[in-house]
Amino acid sequence: MVDIAKEGGSTPAVEPSLHRVMGPWLLLLFIVGDILGTGIYALTGQVAKQVGGVVWLPFLVAFAVALVTAFSYLELVTKYPRAAGAALYTHKAFGIHFITFIVAFAVMCSGITSASTASRAFAANLSNAFSLGLSPGGVTLIGLAFMAVVAIVNFRGVGESVKANVVLTLVELTGLLIIICIGLWAIGAGEGDVSRVTQFATTDRGVFWSVIAATTLAFFAMVGFEDSVNMAEECREPSNIFPKVLLAGLFITGAIYVLVSISAITLVAPEQLGEGETPLLQVVQAGAPGFPLEIFGFITMFAVANSALINMLMASRLVYGMSRERVLPSILGKVHAGRRTPYLAIGFTTLLAFGLIGFVGGVPALGGTTALLLLCVFTVVNVAVLVLRRDPVEHSHFRTPTFLPVVGAATCAFLAGPWTGRNPEQYTIAGVLLAIGVGLWVVTVLINRATGQSAAEPAMEDIGGAGPVN
Repeated sequence: MVDIAKEGGSTPAVEPSLHRVMGPWLLLLFIVGDILGTGIYALTGQVAKQVGGVVWLPFLVAFAVALVTAFSYLELVTKYPRAAGAALYTHKAFGIHFITFIVAFAVMCSGITSASTASRAFAANLSNAFSLGLSPGGVTLIGLAFMAVVAIVNFRGVGESVKANVVLTLVELTGLLIIICIGLWAIGAGEGDVSRVTQFATTDRGVFWSVIAATTLAFFAMVGFEDSVNMAEECREPSNIFPKVLLAGLFITGAIYVLVSISAITLVAPEQLGEGETPLLQVVQAGAPGFPLEIFGFITMFAVANSALINMLMASRLVYGMSRERVLPSILGKVHAGRRTPYLAIGFTTLLAFGLIGFVGGVPALGGTTALLLLCVFTVVNVAVLVLRRDPVEHSHFRTPTFLPVVGAATCAFLAGPWTGRNPEQYTIAGVLLAIGVGLWVVTVLINRATGQSAAEPAMEDIGGAGPVN
């Protein structure tokens, strides 16, 4: 609203702030819901293939790395308690438009690779849960069709609310609790093989490097916690509540992942669990053969479908926002007159997703690329925390011990490196995606120079939005 002019002049318009409606329990469900999802449903088997029965260990290491980085986000979000994201924190710290753009584009790409992972998982679960027996080509076609439906929903426009997120979280959580209960029941009944949980796979690389390689995949299951910073402005007393709730959410999801991993490996041998793209369906079949497989398949499909839609929404809106900032071609910022949605940005991100699903294929490559991109982003964020120590604010805020951002930057950079045994294909995928972005950025710079324009200062409403969710 704009104030009406008063006598002798006018008062400046005051930008309204978001309504602080979120208490600790609603915020906790939001955080847990963002972290739970495709990673644990789709990649448990691939992690088991790398390390054997200690499949829980890479998830535990990934949790520790995420926890350290979460402390950096806690300092930033309580220091600047407005909806923001990695790109805006980067710009505030370094003030270099190209670095800000690369971080924003990397976040956008991670959303697309995450959604593509979810699409593959959706198609594979549809095939196995309903005994369709689709070939790899058939799974790819279903994944492409699913992504086309996501694009249509995205084009028509969709509204999100925190309360809707609660419902979706409960569905995702139900599926994982089913796995945990099946595992505990089997252990109590003397079924399965609990001794597997301490057995390492025999590999040429040794135990340490096998765990590290598996952690680079398992880290995908921990993404989403950084997205919760965007709810800080709608949270009551964010400086007091937010740190406790975020840490609680991480510990809850970490515990769930470890219990799911233990249940899975107790009931299904690691070499069998690593086959295909539906590891948890195998667990249900082995531990509770009388349980309707279609129901669990539906829960899994629902969980990953929700992740795909939210990630493609995020990706298209980031492309739209970057075009508004004049760091991507302005044509990508066009809005459909009827639907009021950024249809060209939606088309652009959907085409990238089609390429990933059709030509890259497997869940491990797509999920691993998501983790790779975000590990690079988290490295920058951890460094930004230290740089922004020179920018004091008047209000009190959470301050993480200095060694934690240092450890966070080092561990994230380490896990992003080729020495971890990461599949080189993931670097190729990430490199191609970022090269597309840099190419578009160069074209935009040339157009800006020809028209006498320049990149605008990043704004929260353009590139401060959500990051990828799991």
